[in-house]
Amino acid sequence: MSDISSKPSVPSKPSVLFVCVHNAGRSQMAAAFLAHLGRGRIEVRSAGSAPARSVNPAVVEAMNEVGIDISAESPKMLTTQAVQASDVVITMGCGDACPVFPGKRYLDWKLDDPAGQGLDSVRPIRDEIERRITALLAELLPDR
Repeated sequence: MSDISSKPSVPSKPSVLFVCVHNAGRSQMAAAFLAHLGRGRIEVRSAGSAPARSVNPAVVEAMNEVGIDISAESPKMLTTQAVQASDVVITMGCGDACPVFPGKRYLDWKLDDPAGQGLDSVRPIRDEIERRITALLAELLPDR
């Protein structure tokens, strides 16, 4: 019988799930910023309770302005498996459609919905998401 306690522990990557209704705007921007700024140190997911057909074009354009290409992304359906596999679940207006599991950290970010908005309206939402992601990174990776 081997003694598993003698093996060095490898810290697992924190995992974050961003959820909004359509997974076409806010959650896509948040996931893209966390993946970009986290440089592979965090597992990132995004999903929607009622996914749209495609990512909002104004959101794609706004992210391109800051050097992040999300044009290949597509909205994904929220699953209980995605929630269970995540350490932190950040909701953005999905209300009661977001499943809650014990032992998870839940945050609800009140952000304007970029749906139907032009680029000038999406930019401030993008910038607020980037600020929140920067703060989240400092919490999740304090020593890195």
